[in-house]
Amino acid sequence: MKNETKSSRGPELIARKNRVVNRRTVLGAIGGGVVAAALGDRLWPLVSDSRAQTGPSSVDMSRFGGSTGARPGFGTLGDYVFLSPTKLGGGAHAQDLQSGKTMAWIEYWNYGDPCAIAHHIAAYPSADPRKGFEFINSTQGGANVLIYGLPTQIKERGLLDPVWGQGNRLYRVHYDGQQMNLIEDVAETTGVGLGVHTVIYPDATGFAAADGQKDVAAFFDRPPLPTLAKDDVALTEINKGQKTKVQMAFGADWIGRESTGSMEANWFNGGKLRLTRLVKARETGLYDLRGNKGNKIDWEMVPMAEYLVYTGQLPGDAPRKLCGLDAVVHHPGNRYSAMVIRMCSAAIILDRTTWEPVCCLHMPEGSPGNLPIRKVSSNPDTWEVEFDDIKCVGHEAGFSPDGNFFTMMNNIRQNNMPVFDTSDPDPRNWKKITFVKDPAWSGDYPSPFHLCFSMDRSKMFVSVLSPKPAKSAVVAVDTKTWKIIKKFENVGPDAQTMSVTYDGKYVLQIFSGFQRLESGVFVFTQDTLEPVGYLPNFGGHHDCVVVPTRTEHLLNSRCTTL
Repeated sequence: MKNETKSSRGPELIARKNRVVNRRTVLGAIGGGVVAAALGDRLWPLVSDSRAQTGPSSVDMSRFGGSTGARPGFGTLGDYVFLSPTKLGGGAHAQDLQSGKTMAWIEYWNYGDPCAIAHHIAAYPSADPRKGFEFINSTQGGANVLIYGLPTQIKERGLLDPVWGQGNRLYRVHYDGQQMNLIEDVAETTGVGLGVHTVIYPDATGFAAADGQKDVAAFFDRPPLPTLAKDDVALTEINKGQKTKVQMAFGADWIGRESTGSMEANWFNGGKLRLTRLVKARETGLYDLRGNKGNKIDWEMVPMAEYLVYTGQLPGDAPRKLCGLDAVVHHPGNRYSAMVIRMCSAAIILDRTTWEPVCCLHMPEGSPGNLPIRKVSSNPDTWEVEFDDIKCVGHEAGFSPDGNFFTMMNNIRQNNMPVFDTSDPDPRNWKKITFVKDPAWSGDYPSPFHLCFSMDRSKMFVSVLSPKPAKSAVVAVDTKTWKIIKKFENVGPDAQTMSVTYDGKYVLQIFSGFQRLESGVFVFTQDTLEPVGYLPNFGGHHDCVVVPTRTEHLLNSRCTTL
């Protein structure tokens, strides 16, 4: 096979025969396969093979062996509940890490959602999750089901319309100690339909959600749990009590300096980002953002698919206005939140005590790190940020548990992670101080993707994405030097988010293949960075969270990081 030159191209979204597919084939062959079988109540065994190389030590996870030295039972991982959504399976399930059993599961199509793509998940803390806990699960739907190359007739059979098939739901679910109960579709009760990231507030009094197809972020309260009814009672009768309310909502638009030129010039030659406070209809008390209402592009930007936007390959009603307001993460101090802007590789810092934006952090290497944001009009309140240029796109982001640092992924044209010092009480003084880099992060792939921090804050863990069917990696970064100190390579296809056990012992890295490849959870130790094994995790997953048992656990949960 001919060698391929690296470029700044992104991944395929729909299966096509081109250079990207060919490279996937090559990488997939290199990755190797899993040959170990599940061993009852034990983890799948592996033998770590540290390969001599310069730089950080590396462990090739494609090598499995028959050693019995690393076969701990499930109870070794601690007294925790591991929660994960099932992506195209359309639901979520909770796994008891002591026994390995699935404690309970839910599938949203059972409740009349014909095309639920269970996307991201966040759990509120519970003193005893086995007796009950509450979580929020966003779902996609509509045309998003068509981007995976499935030979589906779901559209032809009319299941994507009207609003019930369009997804963009925020399901509020409660596990009652025996089963999972759907208690509210927040998208229906508020009119705000968002299908991407969900994150709990640091004080557990609410959550935020965002959607990069609509460029909308919203902030919600947390009403008390209703009195739950039996299964034979209609869903509309279950929750007659207080419903979730929107505390604030924002929409964003990109206005390119060369908005009538080429698609690439529209973003990379600079322009301004406009943030607008959204208001609900006076007549209904609801926002008008359910289903695909407000979508600027027809399907989500899958990892690194910003390339498809700025080259005109992703259709929609308003792709030139897209900025990719895709996520929100919270500073541990519980005052500031960062609204992540993918197309600009930036984050607008919002003061949640006033609901006013404070500044904008700009991520690319060679760009100013902290940009001013100014209010340009009222009724509705509108703010703008000026960008001289956009050197690259970005993706996920997060704050360290102590709130002293913030980082985000630069992708495609730059593959690195800027690190901001966020210890100053005024975000306008937050400064870009260094970058996490790896010589291997060049060209298209591999790319830093998701992150989390160890409980002692000494390490940051980063999933490193390679396109399927190649296997992705996960690396450990020293948070004093911001250097990579360990690599686990060939972990599994499509490594996504990770979670830590709150006793500081283990890291759980989920991988899924996105839809139809192998899936599981790779486990390694937080302190010594030793591989432990694999947990079975069924159905193809996109996110995961260890259910917190104390509010302070949220600082290492789906609250401060993505």
